Amino acid sequence: MARTAPRTRAAKSGRRTAAAKSAGPKPAPKSGRRASAPPGGRGALPLAVRLMAMALAFAAMVAFAAALARLTLEPSPASEALTHSNLRPGRSLRAYLDQPELRDAVKQIGGNLLLGIPFGVLLPVLVPRALGILRVAALTAAVMLLVELIQGALITGRAFDIDDVILNTAGALVGYLLLGRRLGRAVHPKKRRSS
Repeated sequence: MARTAPRTRAAKSGRRTAAAKSAGPKPAPKSGRRASAPPGGRGALPLAVRLMAMALAFAAMVAFAAALARLTLEPSPASEALTHSNLRPGRSLRAYLDQPELRDAVKQIGGNLLLGIPFGVLLPVLVPRALGILRVAALTAAVMLLVELIQGALITGRAFDIDDVILNTAGALVGYLLLGRRLGRAVHPKKRRSS
């Protein structure tokens, strides 16, 4: 009788081992970190849709660049006597807000904000490395600074204004936060960054 007990235990442990083997591998222990989603996982778009989104974003950026050039780099000889450069942040903003007609202030400030929004929406889609609020701000500020420098140096009736650069960059940040961040992450799922 004493001899059968060990066999029964061995048989039971053998059954457990066989059951454990048939159940498959043990799940990995949970840690505090989330596993990264595979490419094409949750929130990612199919490749054909991503390519189409990039092509549309490229076409939109070309159209936007043409509109930007027309708005900012076209000479305005009639305005030549009225233009002056502004290197002090806030100076033009105060001048806009001091205008008797609120409509003129809204046109100046709102127009400059709207001019930056396409950068915030399209840059993260076209340039995966532009995913991130600081990168969008830096790229937009660099482009708008270049536009303002060209305006001030080469275009008749136009002047350099640092407040325009600030407003355009603020508009890009609004566009990025409202739409650009989500679009960029959907089109470039591998480039997810905390922002």
